[in-house]
Amino acid sequence: MGWIESPDDEFKSFVYEQFSRLGKVFSSSARLVILNILSQGEHTVEALARHSGLTVANLSRHLQALKSVNMVKMRRSGKYIYYSASDEETIRFFQDFKNFAYSKLAEIRNVLQEISSSPSRLHPVDTRELIEKIKDDEVLIIDVRPEEEYRCGHFQGAISIPLEDLEERIKQIPRDKPIVAYCRGRFCILADKAVEILLNHGYKVRRADDGVVEWKIAGLPVTRA
Repeated sequence: MGWIESPDDEFKSFVYEQFSRLGKVFSSSARLVILNILSQGEHTVEALARHSGLTVANLSRHLQALKSVNMVKMRRSGKYIYYSASDEETIRFFQDFKNFAYSKLAEIRNVLQEISSSPSRLHPVDTRELIEKIKDDEVLIIDVRPEEEYRCGHFQGAISIPLEDLEERIKQIPRDKPIVAYCRGRFCILADKAVEILLNHGYKVRRADDGVVEWKIAGLPVTRA
């Protein structure tokens, strides 16, 4: 007997059980962190473990769960295994999911409101303003994400200085232009920490509102290393 001939309850039960598989995968905050990182670009298992704060064994279990619903994909190159978001549709879905959660959950809005008064978020650079500044060569743009993510895609003219290297490399940063620092978007505070460090060293610096994912979705140009 095919599905057309099956009782409606049986068909409905099967279809919605499949839908629920996504909900089960999204019920883990660790898996959401992993998906957020992979939305930035491809990572080795080792790099992904380092940036997510998970052990390789625990990470592997979460990756298998994400892979079971086709949210991530993998490839092998020599002795390394690389993971990435399965496609652009997955990245867009995850971005919409975060924005939907922001619109529905007061807790998220409240915590962002709390940090909105910090120096890094008082005068952020919005996308339109940043495009103009890039066009006119008016700013130095610093990508403070891990270097793997920079190589996968970055703002035009941006230089890579991961947050963990910023203090060590700060003397390399010229003072003849204002600085814009960016990371993974508004739900990431890597750029906030970078702005704080740079302000403490006397630099004129602001934080970008959006990250590379937002630019890609908007159809704006992103450069690969």
